[in-house]
Amino acid sequence: MEARILNKYRLALVSGDQCVLRYDNERGKGDHKHIGDQEYALTFSSMPQLLIDFDRDIQCWRQTHEHADD
Repeated sequence: MEARILNKYRLALVSGDQCVLRYDNERGKGDHKHIGDQEYALTFSSMPQLLIDFDRDIQCWRQTHEHADD
């Protein structure tokens, strides 16, 4: 029998009162991210890598939406 550790997570970037970027792993959907109204699959390798990827997407969103100095 193989033991498996399940990591439950939800990371979000909120601008104003709106969630504009979210990483999560809902039951039945697995690992994925939301950018605006779009949803994309993610490949989870480790929590540190997930945080690096989330930070990269935050920086991209800020550059695109002129929030680079926040």
